[in-house]
Amino acid sequence: MSHDQGREKLIRMANQIATFFMSQPEADRAKGVAIHINKFWEPRMRKHLFESLDEGAHGLMPLVMEASAMINRPPPPAEPGTLNDIPKSR
Repeated sequence: MSHDQGREKLIRMANQIATFFMSQPEADRAKGVAIHINKFWEPRMRKHLFESLDEGAHGLMPLVMEASAMINRPPPPAEPGTLNDIPKSR
């Protein structure tokens, strides 16, 4: 599966989640989408979702974009030599 196909699948999944939460009370919709994605999507999936959002959110429902403010953005990978980079034992 190409990178674009994987991203398209994540967009489709996010939109399906948003479609489900459209049946909930309006005040609970975005929060419901965010809770679901935070709970069930691994960091790599959320990273790709935020890449799509950062590139203009083409194809994402407005409810997903609204929920994105409550979705946990994964931290960037550690740069070699930083505190988060654990050296290998010798």
